[in-house]
Amino acid sequence: GAEMNRQRADSQGSLGPNDEVMPYSDDETDDELDDSSESEPEERREAPQPPVDTRPPEAGWKVKANDRAYHQLPEFQKKIFLCVKKSRYSGNAIKTYKYNALTFLPLNLYEQFKRVANIYFLALLILQIIPEISTLPWYTTLIPLVIVLGITAIKDLVDDLARHRMDKEINNRKCEVLQDSRSEKVIFVDIPFGRLVLLFFCSPQADILLLSSSNPNSLCYVETAELDGETNLKFKMGLRVTDERLQEERQLAQFDALIECEEPNNRLDKFLGTMLWNQERYPLELDNMLLRGCKVRNTDYCHGLVIFAGADTKIMKNSGKTRFKRTKIDELMNYMVYTIFAMLILVSAGLAIGHKFWYDDIGSKAWYLEDGKSYSADHRGFLSFWGYIIVLNTMVPISLYVSVEVIRLGQSKFINWDLQMFYQEKDTPAKARTTTLNEQLGQIQYIFSDKTGTLTQNIMQFKKCTIAGQIKRVLVLQPVDWSWNRQADPKFSFVDHFLVANVRSKKDKDATEFFKLLSLCHTVMVENNDGNLVYQAASPDEGALVTAARNFGFVFLSRTQDTITISEMGNEATYEMLALLDFNSDRKRMSIVLKFPNGQIRLYCKGADTVIYERLSPNSRHKDTTQTALDVFANETLRTLCLCYKDISESEYQAWSRKHKDAQVTIADRDAALDRVYEEIETNLMLIGATAIEDKLQEGVPETIANLAKADIKIWVLTGDKKETAENIGYSCSLLTDEMTIHYGEDPQRSRFISYIIKMQIDFVDMACECEAVICCRVTPKQKANVVTLVKKYKKAVTLSIGDGANDVNMIKTADIGVGISGQEGMQAVMSSDYAFAQFRYLQRLLLVHGRWSYIRMCKFLRFFFFKNFAFTLVHFWYSFFSGYSSQVAYEDWFITLYNLAYSSLPVLLVGLLDQDVNDKLSLNFPKLYVPGQQGRLFNYKKFFISLFHGIFVSLIIFFIPYGAFLQTMGQDGEAPSDYQSFAVVTASSLIFTVNLQISLDTSYWTFVNCFAVLASIAIYFGIMFDIHSAGIHVIFPSIFTFTGAAPNALRQPYLWLTIILTVAISLLPVVCIQFLYKTIWPSVGDKVQRNRKRYEMELEEEQRKKKPPAFQRNRPSRRSAYAFSHTPGYANLISTGRSMRRRRGGGEGKPERIRRSAAEIRNSNVGSVSAREHGGDDAALRVRVFIQLHLL
Repeated sequence: GAEMNRQRADSQGSLGPNDEVMPYSDDETDDELDDSSESEPEERREAPQPPVDTRPPEAGWKVKANDRAYHQLPEFQKKIFLCVKKSRYSGNAIKTYKYNALTFLPLNLYEQFKRVANIYFLALLILQIIPEISTLPWYTTLIPLVIVLGITAIKDLVDDLARHRMDKEINNRKCEVLQDSRSEKVIFVDIPFGRLVLLFFCSPQADILLLSSSNPNSLCYVETAELDGETNLKFKMGLRVTDERLQEERQLAQFDALIECEEPNNRLDKFLGTMLWNQERYPLELDNMLLRGCKVRNTDYCHGLVIFAGADTKIMKNSGKTRFKRTKIDELMNYMVYTIFAMLILVSAGLAIGHKFWYDDIGSKAWYLEDGKSYSADHRGFLSFWGYIIVLNTMVPISLYVSVEVIRLGQSKFINWDLQMFYQEKDTPAKARTTTLNEQLGQIQYIFSDKTGTLTQNIMQFKKCTIAGQIKRVLVLQPVDWSWNRQADPKFSFVDHFLVANVRSKKDKDATEFFKLLSLCHTVMVENNDGNLVYQAASPDEGALVTAARNFGFVFLSRTQDTITISEMGNEATYEMLALLDFNSDRKRMSIVLKFPNGQIRLYCKGADTVIYERLSPNSRHKDTTQTALDVFANETLRTLCLCYKDISESEYQAWSRKHKDAQVTIADRDAALDRVYEEIETNLMLIGATAIEDKLQEGVPETIANLAKADIKIWVLTGDKKETAENIGYSCSLLTDEMTIHYGEDPQRSRFISYIIKMQIDFVDMACECEAVICCRVTPKQKANVVTLVKKYKKAVTLSIGDGANDVNMIKTADIGVGISGQEGMQAVMSSDYAFAQFRYLQRLLLVHGRWSYIRMCKFLRFFFFKNFAFTLVHFWYSFFSGYSSQVAYEDWFITLYNLAYSSLPVLLVGLLDQDVNDKLSLNFPKLYVPGQQGRLFNYKKFFISLFHGIFVSLIIFFIPYGAFLQTMGQDGEAPSDYQSFAVVTASSLIFTVNLQISLDTSYWTFVNCFAVLASIAIYFGIMFDIHSAGIHVIFPSIFTFTGAAPNALRQPYLWLTIILTVAISLLPVVCIQFLYKTIWPSVGDKVQRNRKRYEMELEEEQRKKKPPAFQRNRPSRRSAYAFSHTPGYANLISTGRSMRRRRGGGEGKPERIRRSAAEIRNSNVGSVSAREHGGDDAALRVRVFIQLHLL
């Protein structure tokens, strides 16, 4: 019982905070964040620390093993609507889709009509059906509306079908469960609460209480990459009572325990519960739980009890709310549409008032205008108002929205098809998972990045070392041949042949002692799979060090509770382990006390140089030379670790051992008592040397960060690591430089620092945003999201978050743009992201090339779209002054219908898809080209009003020049073709030429497609116009096609062609002049690059030919690299208690024959057992401590 209640090492080790002190909830909103800022400090000070071995204070969740009827009791029912009740225990199905076959049409239409524009066009359609006010046929609005709704619905359907497929794949996976004393396979969706499951090398699809496993003491190794972003193995353990009594299926079938625990929540690092079984109550904690999302490793099988399922699992609770994201341009466009609506109403009201006065003065007195209706002037003015609403509605054409959707879809496809963002090693292309945010990529101001797995490869490599003051340098570039060592790991790469030869010669005692220490002083556990040694390390650093010793001939073979066996250059030796002094975050070191075969007692110690140097003996040699070597390693941003030893006499050990045993049984503050005893023996150490491990950066990370910084993008790193590790990576990836002044912001009351930040939100954001770079350390997933929220809220900045683990999901969802890296840490981040790719370096291409191009294209498209519709629509306005304000249209009905659909849409659409001011290489080489997007220079209210006035000017020219030409003119046949229909043809033709030539002037990147689109648009206009003006179609539909012969009659007059040419020339001439003056006198950065494009391209090609890989050189003697060591306590507790050692189980041979056979089959099918991966972990901290590192400009 006493052993059951012991405090276990935190096997999760990444999220850090104690939730009783700093609770976090991913379901908080920004408003809740504000509301809680003042009350949280008091609440946290009063928060009690519940003891582990008592019932949880709020045990509102009960699960009964092997009793399905228990969970259907009335007390577990909840009301969902009126008298309809539903069980609190939801099924295990995962549902992420939005629609089904019945709800798709109504729900999708409801969502689409949430758009004000769609409602507006629906109202227009209704108005056009009313004969009294209809001035245009109903089909002019219905056809575009149906096309827009249809395209959007198809897009939503395709997206939702993908979600359906994904849900079906997950829900239909199979698992073995215990049913009526026998096991059977069922799909995951059918696993209910309280069901016992049997897992073989798979990922649990529910939160499961571990009961027993194939390993000793029901130990189970798991990888939690999708939960906390770490890929090193962790251990879970069943209770001793379940380990001893629940091994056979018969025993499991009779298991009837009642589990009482906390309600489902999103706390990944905490679980409290109790198990009531046979009148005894047993405490449950996180180490007993296998959470959904983790992967079972190096464990043949395990039995478990389903506690949380489906949406109640911690990973689903932790996924946060899906936030609807929209771009800045979307918001701006909506405001502009509202502005146009206001203008439309004002203009229509003004014209309606004009019609009222005109009817009083002229219309009512003109007998030839009598329409047989006895309406008053006010009534006619009212009808004219609605008529002009219909006539002028094309100022906001519905085709705008469908065109925007098409452009965004095309831009997304270009990202997907970009071969320069394709990662060949893993066959992973870039993926735009959304089609609505592309132009926002060109406006990013802040990037929030995870560290582990995002900036780094999550792989540790033993690079260099110093032994007895001598740095073992690289002398030969050829990798060492390890064929002389049968136990060597072939994946281990080293290039210092001199060091290898020195160790093999056995003449250098210091080198021998160095690698012997690495093979003995650790908490690594080993498994022998058919002669292949598989190491299971608590941290990737420790695994890298033991692997290095293995390759140099000092191979860790096995261990028991009190011995450790190694092979020393082929000679096997067993050492008695007298004590194992494990690592923790305060000690920053670990030691082992060994008794050699000759009776000698020696302590080996390894740890951070900052703590080792304080404990060295005055007689220790090589201190200065080793410190110099540490500075050299630090300059190369390697993670360092000092190695030392101490010989201990028998009497000294016996005296210390008694104190150690007393400290081990101390009830109050046991950890502090042990630390004091450890301090007594870890003194007067003799220095041997130091190791240097590289936490490898991803390829191209420093160059990417440097290039993004030149684009005025501020980069913040948010990580769960401690500050030494984060600072080290900051230097290695060029986020930090020697020229920067580093400020460390750390509140003395560490557990309340987050509360302090939240309370002082504005000051914090103002201070941090003045810095060139910020590193936030020891942060939880929710705190990452909070930091992003603060910057969005107070700086109104466009933010991007990038990460690769499930612990980054909340941050990714909170930012304006979320980017997931499909790497070592599962697919949770990718599934929640807006964009995904395999390497961090692709981020600069995504932003500086695709993002900038998308922004430029969308801005150019919108400016021109507004211009061409103002120019088109306002001709009606000028015409109204000559038509008695009678809502008469200036064009033919079919021209109005097809103007935005066929006559002017294709060229501007292609500009929105293909245009680029400079190519991709120059975009990357001149990051300053990105700045206009951040400042929103290319599309804003100023640009909108310029487009408005440009449209007003062109509409004036298009109306009044033909009007003047038609006033006093004579045709070749002696007749004056000054009729309305000929006038409409001339104005329409002038407009089509003007807008298509205007987009030609605005096109920066010409292709055959652009040229074809301009010519084809003009050709389509004339082709359709001559068809609908023909006599044949008029005979078939006399009431619909009324402009019979108008086009052939008008366009055979040469002077009307001269009128069209004059109109187009006067419309375009001011634009040409203004563009020439701006690019000559006030050129932008883009204009300068464009002007010298050929020269820059030649220089880039020349640089590429001469480019050599730069030698990595830094000079930072004052900075100490982070120590390369475990971030979490190791397996010392397991080793010293013997819980990891094999033993015979009571009651037979152990696992039944069927399980042995199944496990063997699975093992055989998984060739290459998963070993402890060399990937970095986050810091384990049971208190909330956020370290903010501020780097002032």
